[in-house]
Amino acid sequence: MALAGALTALAATAQAQRSTGPISLYVGFAAGGPADTLARIMAEQLGARLGRSVVVQNKPGAGGTVAAAQVAKADADGTSLLLVSSGHAGASALYLNLPFDGQKDFAAVIALAQTPIVILVKADSPYRTMADLLAAARAAPGKLNFGTGGGGATLTAMAAVLLQRELDFKAEAINFRGSGPANLALMAGQIDFQFDTVSGAIGLLSGGTLRALAVTSPQRSAVLPDVPTIAETVKPGFDVTGWFGILGPAGLGAATVDELNRTFNAILADKGTRERLAGLGLDPIGGTPKQFADLLASETARWGGIIRDLGLKPD
Repeated sequence: MALAGALTALAATAQAQRSTGPISLYVGFAAGGPADTLARIMAEQLGARLGRSVVVQNKPGAGGTVAAAQVAKADADGTSLLLVSSGHAGASALYLNLPFDGQKDFAAVIALAQTPIVILVKADSPYRTMADLLAAARAAPGKLNFGTGGGGATLTAMAAVLLQRELDFKAEAINFRGSGPANLALMAGQIDFQFDTVSGAIGLLSGGTLRALAVTSPQRSAVLPDVPTIAETVKPGFDVTGWFGILGPAGLGAATVDELNRTFNAILADKGTRERLAGLGLDPIGGTPKQFADLLASETARWGGIIRDLGLKPD
């Protein structure tokens, strides 16, 4: 009887730890940007496959760390997930008083997709190539300004600083609460150029509103085949590729992690989903929780070293 009672209690505890209630998918950036768009695609598919409500919660601020802090302190019952960008890997090195550890306080679920960074200008900009932009920036250091979708630990902001160091030019950074607001500022002529992910910019590029000067990946983007890479034009070997993934709070049960991982892998294998992602300039990744944990660890080490070498501070 005692053993039966203990087993019943354990089963009840396990059930409580795997809630069947609504899921909040937190995004650390404003609506309209690439992270938000990807989150809404994933939320729609995840909800349909699990038979549960999945709601995207935008919590922009401090390079995505506001949303991360929300999930880090959430109950580990599967009802709070974080769609994280690769900027998360640099957060611990950049923000010294974060209320969380970027790795220890989270459970890796899956790497979703990757995308290069693209340098954008208005369609009528006088800068036709990356060489044109560099010449203007070097001729008047600090005169040109550029936008990033978040500043701080966002990959676009870190890529901008790294590119300035590697190419020896200086421009003024203006950081926005997401790539959507930054692109609006670029279209309005409030900034001279903009760093965004290909996934965030593809719609505006295809509509002819903006123009791409270069991408930061080692190879050209499949959706922007005519846009050269930084590596092939002005800086051989330059490589900054953004990625997105799903994290949960530390302590998320193995059964819950496995269920979520299987479901997200099925979503990424779906032909319709892959076509939607390709149209956004996103290449699906997928894989196991450990593979994503290993990616996060290696990227944290890489960007932590770069941030310390550059002496970067939060804006």
